[in-house]
Amino acid sequence: MAWTKQEICKLTAELELRDGFYVNLGIGMPMDIANYVPQGINITLHTENGMLGMGPYPQKHEVDPDLINAGKQTVTELPHSSYFDSADSFSMIRGGHIDLTVLGALQVSECGDIANWTIPGKLVKGMGGAMDLVAGAKRVIVIMEHTSKDNEPKLVKQCTFPLTGSNVIDRVITDLGVFDIEQNQMKLVQMAPEVTLEEIRSKTPANFTLCPDLKIAA
Repeated sequence: MAWTKQEICKLTAELELRDGFYVNLGIGMPMDIANYVPQGINITLHTENGMLGMGPYPQKHEVDPDLINAGKQTVTELPHSSYFDSADSFSMIRGGHIDLTVLGALQVSECGDIANWTIPGKLVKGMGGAMDLVAGAKRVIVIMEHTSKDNEPKLVKQCTFPLTGSNVIDRVITDLGVFDIEQNQMKLVQMAPEVTLEEIRSKTPANFTLCPDLKIAA
């Protein structure tokens, strides 16, 4: 069975979050990773719009319309939260101070290119912070469903959508498996339970090799 979105977020938290990390979570599915931080792990969440130390989503009586994340969702603050302008926030990203960013994607190529900010012909409000994050964060992870709503593959040989970054992705986690990208080559390191290699190959135009100790989730 393929992993659900919640299972992808939980797996990502278990595999990638480390104590003391400064982490930026992209809009959409990645934001839910904050709900699965492993016990004993303390991370500090960073947002492009100028907040460090973001708390959980608020209860109804806690909602403050001025406290929002980069996805314009209301959040809460923590005792150590701090605020600053977007210029300082992006300086943290560009200065290499973000340990981990997790983003969604429209396409990821076999050599680690990512396209995630626009679809040609569709109106978007802006590119957000993705281009800075993929260039400045120490580790860049993509989580997404393996294919689009139209069953188009998202792990491709070459991206056909406008690029966000070139050769920048370290790992991709989809509902079918976990892929590492090293030295411009993609490698399958873990498969979702009851998902076959044939299914993955049929939905993946990108070339990939198999990790010698390939894991199959229980």
